[in-house]
Amino acid sequence: MSEDEARAAVKEVFLALEVIDTRFTSWQITVADSIADNSSCARVVTGSMVPLSAEMDLVAESLVVSVDGTAMVTGAGRAVLGDPFRALVWLAGRLHLCGGGLRAGQLVLAGAVHASLPLEARSTVRARSPHLPPVELHVR
Repeated sequence: MSEDEARAAVKEVFLALEVIDTRFTSWQITVADSIADNSSCARVVTGSMVPLSAEMDLVAESLVVSVDGTAMVTGAGRAVLGDPFRALVWLAGRLHLCGGGLRAGQLVLAGAVHASLPLEARSTVRARSPHLPPVELHVR
């Protein structure tokens, strides 16, 4: 599968926030530790899905993440292997090697455009970008 084929297969895109929850107290963990910890992903919150149009440039799409109204980090789609569709191509290829594949309608997270942020209880996290609806998370 090429990046163009991957783009043609994607119908909708969205912003997402991944909630990391690891059992490890320092980030000095091995790949095996990460796999055993389910890659430290506890939850995912997605924004509203919008149709992927030919005019959308996900490589250049900038993102701002704020915590309690203060901008904390920025990033762009190019932070995901240079192009989020490259991550999708990689995933499809790995699944194919294992005898599997992707199915229509499956939700795929391409990857992060910034480093993780430590959060406090009762925080509100919001991600926004110019062309995608925002996503918001209230930390309990």
